[in-house]
Amino acid sequence: MWGLVPLFWPLLKPAGAGEILAHRMVWSLAVVGIALLFVRRWAWAGELLRNPRRLALVTVAAAVITVNWGVYIWAVNAGHVVEASLGYFINPLVTIAMGVLLLGERLRPAQWAAVGVGLAAVLVLAFGYGQPPWISLCLAFSFATYGLVKKKVNLGGLESLAAETAIQFVPALAYLLWIGSQGESTFGNGAGHATLLAATGLVTAIPLVCFGAAAIRVPLSTLGLLQYLAPVFQFLLGILYFHEAMPAERWAGFALVWVALTLLTWDALRTARRGRIALAEQEARVTAPETVPESAAESIPQTRTQPQTQTQPETDPRREPAA
Repeated sequence: MWGLVPLFWPLLKPAGAGEILAHRMVWSLAVVGIALLFVRRWAWAGELLRNPRRLALVTVAAAVITVNWGVYIWAVNAGHVVEASLGYFINPLVTIAMGVLLLGERLRPAQWAAVGVGLAAVLVLAFGYGQPPWISLCLAFSFATYGLVKKKVNLGGLESLAAETAIQFVPALAYLLWIGSQGESTFGNGAGHATLLAATGLVTAIPLVCFGAAAIRVPLSTLGLLQYLAPVFQFLLGILYFHEAMPAERWAGFALVWVALTLLTWDALRTARRGRIALAEQEARVTAPETVPESAAESIPQTRTQPQTQTQPETDPRREPAA
């Protein structure tokens, strides 16, 4: 669904990116609110309001995802679907770089190689575009920052979206009312157009709810690989459906990005496999002393077991049941 979203935003024209973004914020809160009423999960709201630090982090997350949504909607409707897909391709590389710079994380050699190849890809694309790929970089850095902040907040997907859209709701509604007073709103351009604008809430919430449901059912390594499908679909749509240009420099840049992602994927799968093997060996060492070999059992003196044979077995039917 995330990969097919570029097909939806052009349907909302003549609404501009700002109006679409504001409707997305307003209607997302409505959809998430209904979902929370259905599952009856509200305790987190009181805890969040009593914790100013977490509330501040949620506000930062709301601001960052607003930038991400706005740039993405504008990029798709302005004919930059391929460049937008690049942003989500390089997002894992930016996330890793931020982990090193901000969290002091240590990288394995394959991860360093992937980051280096990704940097080379950005330089090649900058040469091909004649300027840095600002749309891609903005999407990648904003979404990586969003992920970093959400890691600190530690809220569930549905709850997090509810908190973020609640913060976005007032300014978004104020903006819609303002453009309506200026006669620039397109919400009144027929019932069909209004329905599509309202559907932005479903387009935002349904994939996120599905992702949250999958996260507890699908192995993390598989989930990570599946997330590459969204930019792949966006890239294919940009070329095959929107017929965007792909000169040789862009192909070279994308090829380098895919090499970097291949390195990351290979390293992640290898590390996960080693972790599983190490865990299995550890469990084997823990359970090994509990099993007694037959040869050792035979060497146990019989006098140790004789007292047990003198007592009546608990399963003897002649014994009366305990009170």
